[in-house]
Amino acid sequence: MHNLFPLFIAMITAIVLLEMLATKLRVAYPILLVLAGLIVSFIPTLPVVRIDPDVIFLIFLPPLLCEAAWSISYKEMKKWWRIIGSFAFLVVFFTALSVAVVANHYIPGFTLAMGFLLGGIVSPPDAVSTGAIMKFVKVPKSTSAILEGESLLNDASSLIIVRFALIAVGMGQFVWQEAAVSFIWMLVGGVGIGVLLGWFFIQAHKRLPTDAPSDIALTLIEPYFMYWIAEQFHSSGVLAVVAGSLLMSNQRLKFLNSTSRVRGLSVWESFVFILNGIVFFIIGLDLPEIVAGLRANGTSLREAISYGLLVTAVLILARVISAYAAMIATLIFRPSVAPRARSPRQRFFMPLLLGWTGMRGVVSLAAALSIPLVMNGTVIPQRHLILFITFVVILSTLLVQGLTLPYLIKRTKLFDAVLAETPEEVAKQQMKQGLKQHVYQFLRDKYEKEEHNREAMERILKHWEEKVNAADDSWMNERTKVIFIELLDVQREYLEKLNSESTIDEDIVRAQLYQIDLEEERLRMI
Repeated sequence: MHNLFPLFIAMITAIVLLEMLATKLRVAYPILLVLAGLIVSFIPTLPVVRIDPDVIFLIFLPPLLCEAAWSISYKEMKKWWRIIGSFAFLVVFFTALSVAVVANHYIPGFTLAMGFLLGGIVSPPDAVSTGAIMKFVKVPKSTSAILEGESLLNDASSLIIVRFALIAVGMGQFVWQEAAVSFIWMLVGGVGIGVLLGWFFIQAHKRLPTDAPSDIALTLIEPYFMYWIAEQFHSSGVLAVVAGSLLMSNQRLKFLNSTSRVRGLSVWESFVFILNGIVFFIIGLDLPEIVAGLRANGTSLREAISYGLLVTAVLILARVISAYAAMIATLIFRPSVAPRARSPRQRFFMPLLLGWTGMRGVVSLAAALSIPLVMNGTVIPQRHLILFITFVVILSTLLVQGLTLPYLIKRTKLFDAVLAETPEEVAKQQMKQGLKQHVYQFLRDKYEKEEHNREAMERILKHWEEKVNAADDSWMNERTKVIFIELLDVQREYLEKLNSESTIDEDIVRAQLYQIDLEEERLRMI
């Protein structure tokens, strides 16, 4: 352990430096991470880091899924649930099936079950990679919501495929009746356990005398608890984490105070960022052993690369086809819920954007690393080849799609008409104006006749009438501070009510809520 400690310190340092470089170059940092993992694999003196496949999911997946669930807009998920559901389940299955058929036909030694195992591993697009790229380009809100919702649910569906494929590979057969019952239980049990535990954790935060450090510590262990409990009941731990985290995210204003929310956001961003980087470096450290295993099985490096590129082409083609099929089906059966387009040309190219965002990343790596060496006394064949193909798929999709997606959006201007919606700044100003008017009216109705501490009340009214801060805080006594904090709660209630309207962008509301939390923290420090 002491020998590996300097290596882990160096890994984290490299992850931070690469993120800085990625920001400077205006590229998604997962692109540099996967390239760094490739470079690391050529350093002969570095030790091989071996992680037990049985615990790889437990270490990495729960926090990654939890952070994604807390970041997503639940309202937008409800709005676009049909398209999200089709991409998260139908498209993932279609992609896995396509990879299984091609792998069974073109890759020597791959049975259909092995092909489904590979397909389940590489089928889910990576939310982190897509989100990092979207920071540098602007896409329609509908498309962004679909991508975020899909990325949250497709991990669950793909990992269910991986689980059943592993059973088929280990047993040499597949019993459809048992699989159907098990699949239903994984879905229903996973969601049910997640919601139940999410409610329990909310009550615990409300009733226990927690502070910011203890709240943050609890949120760090809660996704692990959800995952482990669900797995003990042989249901989907992934779905349990997603369902429970969505419930808790939707109730965050009710059981976390402003200090916990502000500090927790920074802790979680750093924690998940480091986890993502470590996974990419681990596969880089494992590549020499993976390549050695390929050669031991009689597969040359050139052949393995060609198989990886073939699977990549199948993934891209399957996703683009699925995007157009989803658009056609929506226009035929549910035209009222189709994402808005201003012209036939724009409508034609919208699915291309959706299909071109299928970069693979950390979930696929974790799934590949989790394949056991031996299952039910049977050695899992082609494990090293699956790991290598997964790495090639991630590398090629990040480089090809990740680097060309901003160019596709910016240079071709295919989506300019779709993006010609209400400007974000205008929406922000409208929301802030309504918020100020609401708070000012609340003040006049409740406190205008309050005689004592008149000077403080006049300053508060002036603050909200003119939105100008006082030159100093000497007038801020305890009574005035209580009133100010009450006004912050009034603002939160107004924003929660405003967010229930379907036309309001939840990202703007969340940004304003964060500013309110910061303002409360400033008041408490005076």
